[in-house]
Amino acid sequence: MKRVAFLIKVRQDKIDEYKRHHQAVWPEMLNALHRNGWHNYSLFMRADGLIFGYLETPENLEAARAAMRKEEVYAKWQAFMAPLVEPLAEPYPGVRTAELEEVFHLD
Repeated sequence: MKRVAFLIKVRQDKIDEYKRHHQAVWPEMLNALHRNGWHNYSLFMRADGLIFGYLETPENLEAARAAMRKEEVYAKWQAFMAPLVEPLAEPYPGVRTAELEEVFHLD
């Protein structure tokens, strides 16, 4: 399994809505994530809406997303959540999701 970490920025005025939607993720979306190898998937949010995401998957983040893009529910979920997310600040101008490099892991 590959460990993957990433950042997302939720719009300040949409934080409560983002949290609400993630307390009730659509069952078909959860099934698609499991079916496509997304394991131990977690999201952690700072008070300003910056999210640190973590998952374990057989491949890298782009491969995990590519598998999900084959799922109709993924496109619906992304479109549903897109208004809640904003581009990241420096050093990621214009980027909505930035993968982080793993520099240490304690087995």
